Amino acid sequence: MYLFSTEIKSREQRDFLFSYLRYMSLIRFISYLSLEKKYSVHTVTAYQKDIEAFELFCKGELGLNNIDDLEYPLIRNWIVSLVDSKISNRSINRKVASLKAYYKFLQRIGRIDTNPLAKHRALKTSKKIEIPFSEAEMTKVLSHIEYTNDFEGVRDKLIIELLYTTGIRRAELIQLKMADVDLAAGHIKVLGKRNKERVVPLLPTTVRAFERYFERRVSLEILVDTAYVFLLKSGYKTYENLVYRLINSYFSKVSSKVKKSPHILRHTFATHLLNEGADLNSVKELLGHSSLASTQVYTHNSIAELKKVHASAHPRGKK
Repeated sequence: MYLFSTEIKSREQRDFLFSYLRYMSLIRFISYLSLEKKYSVHTVTAYQKDIEAFELFCKGELGLNNIDDLEYPLIRNWIVSLVDSKISNRSINRKVASLKAYYKFLQRIGRIDTNPLAKHRALKTSKKIEIPFSEAEMTKVLSHIEYTNDFEGVRDKLIIELLYTTGIRRAELIQLKMADVDLAAGHIKVLGKRNKERVVPLLPTTVRAFERYFERRVSLEILVDTAYVFLLKSGYKTYENLVYRLINSYFSKVSSKVKKSPHILRHTFATHLLNEGADLNSVKELLGHSSLASTQVYTHNSIAELKKVHASAHPRGKK
């Protein structure tokens, strides 16, 4: 095809070729993230949006059509524009990380020789402190609140119970299938990040909550997404915003904490286990983390608890 000739003379032809090659590079990168890295659809979409936003900036602000072969000073213009737009440093770092991963991929497949972001240093961010719910708050929300005895009330209580007693992610809860639940054995199979499967044990109280829910579930007039455990009253699979809203709603009745979300329940699960002396590596396995570094973020509350125990139990601490 003449467009791929070494004698590309017109600017239109050259721009078209650059656009085509960049488009194909992006398609290959997205496939790489999905198929090889096994990232979730949500994560892959975020990467793609970040790269496409950078491309629009280069076209609109810098007049560049080819982003595959840029030097760091030009990319820095984009980073400065993000800072000027008052986006948080955490969000900027995420966007830059997406672009850095893209260039790393281009280097891997031989499209570029060096990654222009290889030596980029992330912007400083304040440490994110997430305060878990206390044991008293958990007791209140699970034992003192009156849930309706219908399908939705029983479902809502099971969702809270399951998130707190297993530490699974909101997405893992939504994707949980009937075939993944074994009440007789007392465990569930969870498909985590990058399609990693793990077995999570269930407490007797959670098993009973499942049994009550299944009794209500079979009585639904319409069952559409029958493979999935958690359904709406309409018979369709539940969704992320609903889970977030119900957690926020129920915990607003018992807690004054600013952040009330499914992730805080995961944080609470890990913190309460560690406070009671659970082994860090065991908590790592339960949470489905790939490394201990990810689990260690949950230990700051446990250390505070250990300090109290140390001060009250040690002879020198009593003086």
